[in-house]
Amino acid sequence: MLTKLKVLRAEKNLTQAQLAKALGTTQVNVSAWETGRAVPRPPMMQKISDFFGVKKEDIFFTAFNYFK
Repeated sequence: MLTKLKVLRAEKNLTQAQLAKALGTTQVNVSAWETGRAVPRPPMMQKISDFFGVKKEDIFFTAFNYFK
């Protein structure tokens, strides 16, 4: 499954480890977010949104639309 976070990371030619370092987290967390096994907490969502310049609702669509 190709997630928006994975697409954004690939567009910047970043590895999961590089993105994790930039965000102050671990590669394991980035992997879990990209595969949908986990969703970052709201403060981290905002940090990711700011890093990529994309609204967090666009990156984490399923997290904001779980009632559908």
